[in-house]
Amino acid sequence: MYITYMIVSPIFMKLHNSESSVTTFWLCLLLFGVHGGARLTLPKNVNVPAVIAFGDSIVDQGANNNLNTLIKANFSPYGKDFVDGKSTGRFSNNKTPADMIVEELGIKEHLPAYLQPSLDEKELPTGVSFASGGSGYDPQTPKLVGVFSFADQLKQFKEYIEKLNRIVGEERTQSILANSLFLVVAGSDDLANTYFTIGIRRLQYDIPSYTELMVSSASNFIQDIYQLGARRIGVFGAPPIGCLPSQRTLGGGGLRVCAEEYNKAAEIYNNKLQQELAYLTKTHAQSRVLYLDIYNPILAIIENPVQYGLEVVDKGCCGSGKIEVSVLCNHLLPTCSDDSKYLFWDSYHPTDKGYSILVNQLLEKYINDFF
Repeated sequence: MYITYMIVSPIFMKLHNSESSVTTFWLCLLLFGVHGGARLTLPKNVNVPAVIAFGDSIVDQGANNNLNTLIKANFSPYGKDFVDGKSTGRFSNNKTPADMIVEELGIKEHLPAYLQPSLDEKELPTGVSFASGGSGYDPQTPKLVGVFSFADQLKQFKEYIEKLNRIVGEERTQSILANSLFLVVAGSDDLANTYFTIGIRRLQYDIPSYTELMVSSASNFIQDIYQLGARRIGVFGAPPIGCLPSQRTLGGGGLRVCAEEYNKAAEIYNNKLQQELAYLTKTHAQSRVLYLDIYNPILAIIENPVQYGLEVVDKGCCGSGKIEVSVLCNHLLPTCSDDSKYLFWDSYHPTDKGYSILVNQLLEKYINDFF
């Protein structure tokens, strides 16, 4: 259930004696109900002007569309439930968590990709996403698949700040950066792909040392965006990657059970990341660098799907659901008849329904901790 802030209520109360009160009420809903203000109940005098996202395919809004890479989703059946059934490069049947969060904050309906060719400069003050599907904290991860690294995303962010300075001025730019919500979402591709599936890092690191590399890289990036003005930073932990449909297929044996070694690696990483983020908050003035746990909420859904209105959690809606992702999930394959019963859209990314469940839990648990 959405945590809804009914901004029209005071207006309706003032007009309840009017003969046109019902008409006015519904007019207010139409005008303000979706975009007129925060749908979340935020602390008094708190302003969140923008959402700015970095990371991987979970919040990639189309950055990979024009890259020479196999890691993209700008084709059917991706986006089949998006506006006009349009494939935008989002790795889902509809919205991503970035879209849902920016909408719940009452900022705008969708968060665009910074590199979206048709991007209007008027969108910049309310936020964009720099995330690139297939990226990760390990510099080798994006290199393996030819996508934007965190260094690339940081460079684009600096360009964004320059554009914002030109559009709204330096003072307003600094205010936007200081009060915006920054999302950093990565780590899954490092563990699932670079370490376990492709395995090039497995030759050099054991799990404890590889997760140290990931956390160190994440910490450096967070400190970089802090130096550029970010203060409210939410960092997603890793999910139970061994329970993702593709990882069940690759590492879960004939029965496709959750790959426990993969999940254990995610837990080790999450524990280290949580400690590092707490340290960064303590040592960086006026910052709120929060660890956002997605491991336990996703695992809870997988272990008890009926409680969340779901039926299928071990495979995706696209194709067989066991291995298809990105270019392997395409218009030549059938999709399930009702994706609202599935946790996963393809073999790696949740459905709109799955994301909605997760985002609502995250916002309810963490939003007030940013202020």
